Amino acid sequence: VLCNNQFYLKLVKELVLDNCRSDDGKIVGLSADFENLEFLSMINVNLLSVANLPKLPKLRKLELSDNRISGGLEVLAEKTPNLVHLNLSGNKIKDLSTLDPLVILRPGFHSSYSSIAIMLSIYCSCLFLMETF
Repeated sequence: VLCNNQFYLKLVKELVLDNCRSDDGKIVGLSADFENLEFLSMINVNLLSVANLPKLPKLRKLELSDNRISGGLEVLAEKTPNLVHLNLSGNKIKDLSTLDPLVILRPGFHSSYSSIAIMLSIYCSCLFLMETF
């Protein structure tokens, strides 16, 4: 009996891909079939970009620490509309203006959360940005 892998991907709520190194700095193997994914960890994956991140409408927590990301964060606002926690520590972010696209991140209309926290650590100093509405 053959299994429909797409069915099983829809059941996944948490996915940890830490240390699964990317040869070209891109996200590989992640698709929109993970439509119920709420937590994704890609720590130390050698990512240069999140440009090819699929639409993950239920994603709430994203761990991207210890990669080589330096920009292109606008895709997160478009593809992860319910994101409430983002860890970008240990990346190549040199200027706070790189985070400007994240300002429009807000929990979805039906969310019980009233704020979004973005955790960022640059050069061993922690910065917490809290946007409350």
